Amino acid sequence: MAATSSGDLTSQGIPSTPRTPNPIQSTPSAGFSFPSYTSFPPFYTLQPNLTTRARQLELWSYLITTYCTYHRIFRLSLSGLPSDLFSNASIHRSLKPADIRLVLDHMSRAENGPRVEWIAPAARGEQSASCWVYWKTPTEWADAIYGWVDETGQKGAVLTVYELREGDAVRSQAWRDMDEELLRKALGVLVKRGKAQVFGQEETAGVKFF
Repeated sequence: MAATSSGDLTSQGIPSTPRTPNPIQSTPSAGFSFPSYTSFPPFYTLQPNLTTRARQLELWSYLITTYCTYHRIFRLSLSGLPSDLFSNASIHRSLKPADIRLVLDHMSRAENGPRVEWIAPAARGEQSASCWVYWKTPTEWADAIYGWVDETGQKGAVLTVYELREGDAVRSQAWRDMDEELLRKALGVLVKRGKAQVFGQEETAGVKFF
């Protein structure tokens, strides 16, 4: 497939500087609205021209971040990727597995702050097969959690990790049902700031906020 120019990609309806969106509340009748450039066949082939490829990687980063925000996906596994994120059945195009990894690698070292972090594999020497997708970074999650604690008057209170993830009080919060490991990363930020202390292990662990 011939290389396309960066102007062709830029003209497909994406902002010139993609940004991390705020979480979107989905309903059973609502579907994710894919950007128009995902109907552009060359989008699914990483282009050889470096300038064009840099722009293409920005577009992929924007798509992955907004998609994961909408569907509240905190972790991606290369062995179980959403079927529609890296493919467009209507034009019979898919991003190759090797190129998916290249896109995620790009997101893990983005200049404006990484939006992907590879999760260490179970065995040394193996290549990671899953990653966190930071539509909010652990620091941003920490800020959100502490803001909620402050607003709800729970400084000095002890909450369990389970309550922070699945309790009734957080059902409207963006971090609800977050992977426990990622939640602990966010809590770790607050611990380092002296804003929280974690007692015990797993979901029965207690968290005291200061």
